[in-house]
Amino acid sequence: MIKTISWNEGAVVMIDQRALPHEERYITCRTYQDVIAAINTMAIRGAPAVGIAAAMGIALGTLNAPEGQIETDFYRICEDFARTRPTAVNLFWAIDRMKTRFEGELVSAPHVEAEEIKKALTEEALRILEEDIEANRQMGAHGKDLIQDGDTILTHCNAGALATGGYGTALGVIRAAHEEGKRIHVLVDETRPLLQGARLTAWEMHREGIGATLITDSMAGSLMQRGMVNLVLVGADRIAANGDTANKIGTYSLAVLAKENRVPLYVAAPLSTIDRRTRTGREIPIEERSEDEVLGFHGTRIAPQGFHACNPAFDVTPKKYITAIITEKGIITKPFGRKIKGIFGDSAGYRPRSGPKTS
Repeated sequence: MIKTISWNEGAVVMIDQRALPHEERYITCRTYQDVIAAINTMAIRGAPAVGIAAAMGIALGTLNAPEGQIETDFYRICEDFARTRPTAVNLFWAIDRMKTRFEGELVSAPHVEAEEIKKALTEEALRILEEDIEANRQMGAHGKDLIQDGDTILTHCNAGALATGGYGTALGVIRAAHEEGKRIHVLVDETRPLLQGARLTAWEMHREGIGATLITDSMAGSLMQRGMVNLVLVGADRIAANGDTANKIGTYSLAVLAKENRVPLYVAAPLSTIDRRTRTGREIPIEERSEDEVLGFHGTRIAPQGFHACNPAFDVTPKKYITAIITEKGIITKPFGRKIKGIFGDSAGYRPRSGPKTS
């Protein structure tokens, strides 16, 4: 299994996704600022993976905090992580998990030793990692039944092991179908501007021995029209209470094309991606990244000097274009709002304590 991120003797080790597919190298983060830099520079990306990185970064920062200012440093570190990526709600879910554990330790034992707090936070970060991998495998077990033997699956961006603690969300479903022996083929959207499909998903498919073909983003509609796509399978960075879903820019276009061509579109995401405080997709904050990512690639400029670019990192797919949502607890079908609240109970779904306001 691809080891996206791990805890190694007081340091956070992660695969540097900027170097893929040409080089498989790892970076070692010895301070929480190193982890923040890795998130901001896309050395690590993908909503669940960013949440895990934040949890480990918080544990790492607290581990290095001076004896008398652990509490002050802890909350400051949490705020620093909350400013890194505004769209992916798993980040804020992970921060709040760490806050809950920290505050629980203080309440249960007001005079608890600093080393006990540090140990507890490390344990919580590792538990988040383990739970993510298990959730991905459960998603695969539920979602694989949506894939038939002989299907061709179109996917967008990278929702695999690299975007999670391991195994993957959308690609986890594909992996599970492949492991079951189903003959499948994956069409991999290149995913401009950072080419996560061409660089990362293609790398994972090749490494796993799953048949796949790379296509440009603009080919998807034509291939659907020609009957060459059986289903579209994507991940998510935030799912609103009504089922509207934010994912990598370009997902909305695929959803509209899929609806027009009667191709089902499935979203695979853990329950931590559901944000019930965000009522609809209109309230989801969309991250705007540097225009340099569009104007050039890997340091080479491809647009004329003096030209400017627009670069929203995500878009929102309205619920009407989504066939079903695959989670670790099962498959949510329409009506999403009622099912999200009813099937999983009133306590299910994330209600953030921290992060950008969405209403």
